[in-house]
Amino acid sequence: MGHQSEAVLENNLIKQLVGLDYTPIKIQDGDALVSNLKNQLEVFNKTIFSAKEFDAILNHLAKGNVFEKAKTLRDYFQLTKDDGTSFYVRFFNTEDSSQNLFQVTNQISLEGSYKNRFDVTLLINGLPLVQIELKRSGIEIKEAFNQINRYQMHSFWSNHGLFQYVQLFVISNGVNTKYLANNKLQSVKQTFFWADANNKNIRELPDFADAFLNPNHLGKMIAYYIVINETHKVMMILRPYQYFATEAIIHQVKNSNDNAYIWHTTGSGKTLTSFKASQILMELPDVYKVVFVVDRKDLDYQTMNEFNAFKKDSVDVTDNTQSLIRQLTDNTKLVLTTIQKLNNAVSERFKGKIEPLRHKKIVFIFDECHRSQFGETHERITKFFEKSQLIGFTGTPIFAENASKNDLGKRTTKDLFGNCLHKYVITDAIRDQNVLRFGIEYIGKYKNKSNTFIDIEVEDIDKQEVLDSHKRINKIVDYIIAYHNQKTFNRDYSALLAVSSIDNVIKYYDLFQQKKESGEHDLRIATIFTYGTNEDSDEAQDFLPSDEVDFDVLAEPRTLYESRHTRDKLEKYIGHYNAMYGTSFTNKDSSSFEKYFQNISKRLKNREKENFNHEQDRLDIVIVVNMMLTGFDAKKVNTLYVDKNLKQHGLIQAYSRTNRILGEQKSQGNILSFRNLKKATDDAITLFSNKEAIEVVTMPDYERIAEKFDEALKLLREITPTYQSVDDLESEEDEAQFVQAFRKLMRAMNVLQSYTDFNWNDLPIDEQEFEDYKSKYLDLYEKVKQDNQKQKTSILDDIDFELELIHRDQINVAYILKLLAQLKGAKTPTTAAAQRKIIIDLLGGDIQLRSKRELIQKFIDENMPHIKDGDSIEDEFEKFWQDQKVLALGKLCEEEHLDKAQFKALIDAYIYSGREPIKDEVFQCLDNRPSILQARVIGDRIISKMKEFVEVFVNGMMA
Repeated sequence: MGHQSEAVLENNLIKQLVGLDYTPIKIQDGDALVSNLKNQLEVFNKTIFSAKEFDAILNHLAKGNVFEKAKTLRDYFQLTKDDGTSFYVRFFNTEDSSQNLFQVTNQISLEGSYKNRFDVTLLINGLPLVQIELKRSGIEIKEAFNQINRYQMHSFWSNHGLFQYVQLFVISNGVNTKYLANNKLQSVKQTFFWADANNKNIRELPDFADAFLNPNHLGKMIAYYIVINETHKVMMILRPYQYFATEAIIHQVKNSNDNAYIWHTTGSGKTLTSFKASQILMELPDVYKVVFVVDRKDLDYQTMNEFNAFKKDSVDVTDNTQSLIRQLTDNTKLVLTTIQKLNNAVSERFKGKIEPLRHKKIVFIFDECHRSQFGETHERITKFFEKSQLIGFTGTPIFAENASKNDLGKRTTKDLFGNCLHKYVITDAIRDQNVLRFGIEYIGKYKNKSNTFIDIEVEDIDKQEVLDSHKRINKIVDYIIAYHNQKTFNRDYSALLAVSSIDNVIKYYDLFQQKKESGEHDLRIATIFTYGTNEDSDEAQDFLPSDEVDFDVLAEPRTLYESRHTRDKLEKYIGHYNAMYGTSFTNKDSSSFEKYFQNISKRLKNREKENFNHEQDRLDIVIVVNMMLTGFDAKKVNTLYVDKNLKQHGLIQAYSRTNRILGEQKSQGNILSFRNLKKATDDAITLFSNKEAIEVVTMPDYERIAEKFDEALKLLREITPTYQSVDDLESEEDEAQFVQAFRKLMRAMNVLQSYTDFNWNDLPIDEQEFEDYKSKYLDLYEKVKQDNQKQKTSILDDIDFELELIHRDQINVAYILKLLAQLKGAKTPTTAAAQRKIIIDLLGGDIQLRSKRELIQKFIDENMPHIKDGDSIEDEFEKFWQDQKVLALGKLCEEEHLDKAQFKALIDAYIYSGREPIKDEVFQCLDNRPSILQARVIGDRIISKMKEFVEVFVNGMMA
């Protein structure tokens, strides 16, 4: 019955698509797909291809990976025809997508490593550009996502790699429907609901098909709204609010000269939206140039990198005003600059050089349309460029309530930029899971039940001398040392510490450093501040440089930065950073200081990358006054410690450094406030959404999360009353129910453990029983993995076990060896048995250690009885491990007929670089190169075994 339900869903969708002007076609296999491709390309290109000519086209289409094929799709292919003439073959019409040919088919079978059958495929000009995977109602949509990932591995590459031309996927269970770009690096978090212009999600499959899959809209999405990211070599697709904002901007520029702005909340991807808008605008015939304007040099650096990621070399670095003048007067269509340089460009000194631009239509796009634009600079720019059109982006608009007064009076975003073209506020983003909620804890504040072991003055501390006192700051430093690991998943994430002045930066940094030198912690801490204000700041802003300071003279002492002591302190702190990371920065010249800042930024951002060296390159905490509290995005920052007054847009901007989406483990942005910012927080959330938004934007308190945990535990016990009863589950359906119930419990635990109030004694399950359930959960995961290797299919295949929720860095082999030494020293058999059980439980409960469990147990059973004392365990274990490693490598090479020396060199290169070898490198280690038919399967199998070998014998072996 379940299958029939999915079939009905499929058939109804096909009927609907035919009604939307898709041509239905029956394609059963790869051969039929190729035959149809030839016919469609001939009609589309208005020609006939001979067999030889079409072979040349197929060979061209087969080249490259998914990313390269996305570019092939949008390009022409110069074909030499049989008569010697050249013909330019086109695969997709981007200028007029209505000229493309749309077909729909279903149940295409392809055989690669495994045989797969795909649900519904949309063909455009014969190429499969959209793949739709359906699940019956009641099955979670994530299973369709995981199914797509399997297809990518198992069969999309077969049959000339034509399915690698898929641009986007659609996944649906009928009631929930989402779309995503063909990007193997993304998680299910990067799947999106489509929505209307008012941000109302369109979930039902028939409604989605009408709105999104109609040929006009789908053609436009593929032609204009898929972004080719050159840095990461992936495709990205715009979310609905980004699409509607871009469309609104294009309409505004085409039909009006009025200024306007877009209000999209911080963290919702404004740079991607503004880039896409810039890219389309610069192709409009009436637009002479697009100038993208940022208001800080640090934003300039990050935005420039992001722009160049979307389109390589789309932006040249404007190092100085002269460089900007060159770009404004040459044929550069898109210019990225700072408002300060733009202000210089329209000054008397340079005005003559850009005089010819005065009457040209230039569109200025402002990345954050407030702060420095509210002064005279904005007026000068608009006065000089008479036909300018200004489009502003902001996550936190300036309203009358939060406007600051200057010489020109109080001015709002609307005063400067006109009407708001599109809104997407923080509540929209949280509802759509595009940003996370904030988990806010006010430390030391009116909480009877709290793990706050330090009495930190929060309530009655209006006096500056109390706020800045050594005693209070010392308590906060102790608190951060005590709870940092808990907040950051054992330093898997980084944190910012925002303080009120440069003097306090120095106090904090010196205390952390003293405690580090005395052995109280080993956190890696850095700081960055510029020569700006040294007073308590009411709102978070970024200064690199400040409005008044030119970066060229940053190294010179300023009025508020006359203290040689302060400057020497910063140089000393940069010296500590250099010692930690082998760098050589200084604040004695502006260029080196700017590079120091960039290095900190990159270090935090690069934590997201797969090959990031955690032990070598990790940075735990950055202490700041204002810098990095706006415009800086790093998904691996999940915590903000606050010891400064924040309000309104400054508060939302600062908090939003923590709430970027990244996998299941990061469930919220942690805010630990050492000041009473409760009213300021509630007021800011109300201002930028509405009064009811407070509960949407912030996490519930600890007690409410504990209730959710209790509910999840009750459901788990209904399915499996004890952990032993997992073994009695009769069917895969029952096992799937257990996996989903325990996963829900893990999610609640993941959130609970991020609260400083967390205590196992509050929960109706003890830690040991939870770990026992977890072992059973992981046993099921191992079973699915083994079944896959045996090419068995299972309904558990596509269930996401969310293993990142189990990751625990603090338990590694070095930790187990310490426990083994304790086991050897146990005084009684009872103590030894208890110690052995702890070790075995740990081996079963940690993902990385499970792969080593069998060997470590073998060491305990066979080697431990012959070891005389605990002190020699580490040496004996090292000898045992190396022996086992040699045996395992020998066995692997024998099974796969590999040259041992060559294959070991390949493994060493993989361990060093983190780069997976290409199959040709693997084949060079083989006695005989496999046939073309066998190459893919054999290559995948050997690489899989190599990864397993590294996982067992290398990963997690360091202390």
